[in-house]
Amino acid sequence: MTRDRRPLAGLLIGHAVSLTGNVLTLIALPLYVLAETGSPAATGLAGAFATAPVVLGGAFGGVLVDRIGYRRSSVLADVVSGVTIAAVPLLHATVGLPFPALLALVFVSGLLDTPGQTARTALLPEAAAAAGVPIERAAGWEDATSRGARMIGAPVAGLLVGVFGAVPVLALDAVTFAVSALVVTLLVPRGLRPSDDGSEPETGGYWRQFAAGLRFLVREPLLRAMVLLVLVTNLFDAAKSNVLLPVVAERELGGPAAFGLLVGVMGGGALVGSLVFSAIGHRLPRRATFVTAYVLCGAPPLWALAAAPPLPVVATVVAMAGLAAGALNPLMGAVQLERVPPAMRARVYGVIGAGAWAAMPAGAVGAGFAADRFGPTSTLVVMGACYLLVVLTPLLGGPWRDMRRPTVVRQREPEPTSERQREALS
Repeated sequence: MTRDRRPLAGLLIGHAVSLTGNVLTLIALPLYVLAETGSPAATGLAGAFATAPVVLGGAFGGVLVDRIGYRRSSVLADVVSGVTIAAVPLLHATVGLPFPALLALVFVSGLLDTPGQTARTALLPEAAAAAGVPIERAAGWEDATSRGARMIGAPVAGLLVGVFGAVPVLALDAVTFAVSALVVTLLVPRGLRPSDDGSEPETGGYWRQFAAGLRFLVREPLLRAMVLLVLVTNLFDAAKSNVLLPVVAERELGGPAAFGLLVGVMGGGALVGSLVFSAIGHRLPRRATFVTAYVLCGAPPLWALAAAPPLPVVATVVAMAGLAAGALNPLMGAVQLERVPPAMRARVYGVIGAGAWAAMPAGAVGAGFAADRFGPTSTLVVMGACYLLVVLTPLLGGPWRDMRRPTVVRQREPEPTSERQREALS
């Protein structure tokens, strides 16, 4: 069987370049708003307009991706994001850019970001099959590109903004989206699409198809359990990353430099973990690996921050946590790709992503109040204990038993039925 690695390479390269553009926006946009307005409140409002459409686009854009097609949706999302981001430096340099117009451009750009990523992920099984690569390995590579883009893109964006300013970086951001669209167009063939699984396609209007994706998730016990688990752990992770980590870094570990170091160490560890899992993940028992990785990446960093030892000790614990965390997204992604019908991938993934992110704002707000009321140390200790109890629940069984790989049944060759066939084989 001839192997074609171009579709998989196209998806991974396009994914990495597009996410690098997102990171450039994440760094350059608030600095641009702050420089233009001098208002932290305006900067926070722009940040809200940049993040809100990620959840909305994921929840409601999946049906459109299923309808339009995955390859076309990926290219279209990058083109729209590139055009809207390019409009910011263009209008700034010509007629001017009122703040409400900036918010509108930022919102539209982010609205198609999640559907574009979903479209590329939805094509991963077919691209992996064409390349002759196990799905765990392909999912690990995809997660590694995501983490690598964030780990490298953020410091590079900060350096570029410091040297050239935010406006040129936003122009460069638009170029990255164009490159991503071009790579997918050239390397991912039009004929690459989900294989027919024999199920009847869902017909009807938008809301009927959206409801079908939601209904599938609700009726799928394992996927439902995974979303609920990630919903809770993301709440804790948002509390740690957005509130408690910067507070402890500022008060106990040396200030902003320590904060940046720990974020970078976590990202680097996760990148290595993703690459390791991509190499050996298809040989590991899924449920045991899932629980072990979650135990190592969840409670230990919280308790290390609570103890506030010297920075190298905290950095070591965080690095090990990142290494373990690198296995989680590829493992869950492989399970999703196996269980979701090909024709429904985008809409189901969108609902999964929106559900997983839904509690993150509440986590950040709740951690702020808890840290003020009880102190960061007590909050971190309690959160670590709760995190550990939550991630041990898959050991109870139930739907988590279905996390094992599907059994491949080999068909036996038919026995020769005629005398001539038996003679030919003798």
